[in-house]
Order: sequence, then C-alpha cells, then structure tokens
Amino acid sequence: MITGLMANIAVTDEKEATAWYSRLIGRQPGDKPMAGLTQWLFDEKFGLQIWEVPQRAGSSNVVIAVDDLDKMAEHLRVTGIDHDEPSPGGGQRIPPITDPDGNQVVFFGE
Repeated sequence: MITGLMANIAVTDEKEATAWYSRLIGRQPGDKPMAGLTQWLFDEKFGLQIWEVPQRAGSSNVVIAVDDLDKMAEHLRVTGIDHDEPSPGGGQRIPPITDPDGNQVVFFGE
C-alpha cells in the first residue's frame, strides 16, 4: 500500500530553480537531502522535489491540489509568475504554468 509521495521535477540549475519554486510555493525549501536535490515537505511523507538533472530538465509534469484555486492564482499574480486564469480542464478548474526550464506545473481545486 502506498503511504506517501514525493513529486520530482528535473531542472537545469538547482539554485535558480530553488528561487523560482520558493516563490511559487510561498516559502523556502524544507531541506536539501543530497547534492543536486532540494525539497519542500507538505506533510511527513508528501512533498515536491527539484532535482538538478540538466539532460532531463523541461520534461517533468506535476499536478498539485490546492484548497483555494482563486487564492493560488492571486498568489501567482503577486509573485510575478506568468499563468493563465483558472479555466476548465480535466473536470476541474486549472491554471497551468511553466517553470523556467519548461516543466509544467498544474494547480487544481475549488
């Protein structure tokens, strides 16, 4: 039985990606378990990792649920992260965004 999940996004430059994802998430990462890997934990066994693997950068996708999609869209506007307004997609409202490496991050929620 699955008891946790760490989404992993391949990036070209860990330092630059850490700054961008910190703005996206709204806080600094929780830790850096090894060289090239930075992570934000949202629960003990649930989080998001960025992994410096330049040859795979730009081919990752992650879908993240939020409790207030309009609040997340406002957060993106305030922090200067380009995005489309939330629109229907996959049975939910979503604002897909693209990180500086071309990875796709999709938020969904109420």
